[in-house]
Formats: sequence, C-alpha cells, structure tokens
Amino acid sequence: MRIEDFHFDLPPELIAQYPAPQRDSSRLLVLNRADASIQHLYFGDLPAMLTPRDALTLNQTRVVPARLKGKKAGSAGAVELLLIRQEGERWLAMGKPARRLGLGSRLEFGKGQLSAQVVELDGPGRVWVRFEPTQVSQLLPCLGEIPLPPYIRRPLQEEDKDRYQTVYARVEGAIAAPTAGLHFTAALLERIEAQGTAIVPVLLHVGPGTFAPVRCADVRQHRMEPEYYCIDEESAALLRRRRQEGGRIVAVGTTVVRTLETVCGGGGEPVAGEGWTAKFIYPPYTFKGVDALVTNFHLPGSTLLLLVAAFSGRELLLEAYRRAVESGYRFYSYGDAMLII
Repeated sequence: MRIEDFHFDLPPELIAQYPAPQRDSSRLLVLNRADASIQHLYFGDLPAMLTPRDALTLNQTRVVPARLKGKKAGSAGAVELLLIRQEGERWLAMGKPARRLGLGSRLEFGKGQLSAQVVELDGPGRVWVRFEPTQVSQLLPCLGEIPLPPYIRRPLQEEDKDRYQTVYARVEGAIAAPTAGLHFTAALLERIEAQGTAIVPVLLHVGPGTFAPVRCADVRQHRMEPEYYCIDEESAALLRRRRQEGGRIVAVGTTVVRTLETVCGGGGEPVAGEGWTAKFIYPPYTFKGVDALVTNFHLPGSTLLLLVAAFSGRELLLEAYRRAVESGYRFYSYGDAMLII
C-alpha cells in the first residue's frame, strides 16, 4: 500500500482559484461502480440521480475565521496563527514562521485588541498559546480571516466569506470547509426534499486531520488527528429507516463518510453518538454506512483521495480522474464534483 500508487498528473491551471459563478453550475462527473461508466452532468442535475427513498447526508459544520495575522511583540516581524481548538484557557494553533514562535514569545493582533503568548510547543509548526483578553471567539469575526487552502494562490476576497461556507452551515468549529457541500443552493436542496429524498444533518468539525499530508511511504503507517463529530438520534433513526425501506445513504463529502463509518456498528446501522474520531479509510475497506458519495476532486496522495479510492476502487478512480483532466474539470476546494454510485 504505497502512497505513490495514489498520485496522478494534474496541470496546475486546473486547480480552481475561484468558485463557479453559481454554486450548482459546477460540473458533475457521475461514476458508476457497477459498469465503470462515466456521465458528464452539471451539479444542478443531482436531483435526477437521487430517489425518493434516499437519504442525502450533509455535514453542517461552519468554518470559523480562525486565521490571525499579526506581528511579534516589539518587532515588525509578521506572524500567523491558524487556531485549531481551545482547551481551557489555551488554544492549539498552527503557526508560522516557526523562528518567531519560540516558547514565551508574545504576539500582537489588530491594533492592540488581542495579544497572545506561546506557552508550549507542540511539534513542528504547532504551538499552544494563551490570549489576552481570553474571549477570543468574540474577536475572531473582526480580527480573523476565513482560512482558504494554500493552493488558492490569491488574497482572500469578500465573496469568500460566503462562498467558502455551505448554505447549510450551522455549527461553528471547522478550520476548513466540507467542500463537497459548496455546490448546493437552498433552491436545489428544496428540489431534492420536495421529491421525497431525506436531508439528514450530521456534524464533523474539519480540522488538521482531514487535510494533513501523508508523509509515510506505506499509507498504513499514517495516523489521523482526531476531529469532533456528532450525530443525534433523529438523524441516526432517519438513516436507519431509509435503509430499511430500500433507500441509499448518500454521503456529501469525505467528512460525512468518516462520521457515518465511525458510528456504524457491525450490522451497518448508524447509531447516535458524539466524540472524537481518528477514522482513516484507505483501500481495501468494507463500507457499512454509505451507499453513494458526492465528493470533489482531491489532491494526489491525500487521505481524502485514499478514502474515495477505497469507495470506488483505485484503478477506476484514477481512470475517472484521468478523464476529468482530459475534459478540463476544475479541481480541489472550489472545483467541480463527482457522484459515485
């Protein structure tokens, strides 16, 4: 199980730098695992690919403006923190540059509105900090930025505040968007629900575990960083009922897959629960809680690509990616989508 087996050639110009003009105008590649066929549609065509018995399962996490840009106290040296989570009075953050984030370093953000001290080092590029004032969450809307991925090589723009959130984002806590959901509009969800397809919310706060690179030659040695998830009894019961009625559980995004596979028991039935999951899915894997998958086109050698390859089969997925490149599909967070059935 070598990581190089999950690489592919991608022309840089196919990495989407901006979202599509309208969310549901993105392209949709439909990959059928049964006969290896491929259809080229648009995301607005998705309702026709769903049945009234299906359950479309969405991650309702909301991205926090968790990127803070400031300077080291007493100097003009720029620093940046990406806040991951809070524990007590401390915050874990990814920070750069590392040379300015030594133990005891003091950092300043805004016009003296917020300061922080590095109180512990947590490995390369990661620090624990303590803020003053401590009500950081209340200041993030005015001092923080939505953390766009590094492959979007342009400054943050006003439209990103809206377009890098799903229209159904409800619970703040993510540092990256569940990007498969960015294609949905409120009107499209209404069409889907009107035809009888159930809309089922779950929650996984996207953190470093989702996008951390695989640095092991053997993928089985990679370890995911835990991320918080929650699925309530109403959602779990609705998923069980749709399955019993012959419908499919259609996961929107890899974070939904990891949530459902975390809460499904040996019998394949999802149960309510919350906690922290470090679920890492790679081939071969037997899925218990997912029957179809809506997903974006992912980075070579990423944990997301490994999960999708486990669902579709590696060779079939790489052939679909090859066809997508030939057809000029747009890749990554603001790119186009796939439906795997």
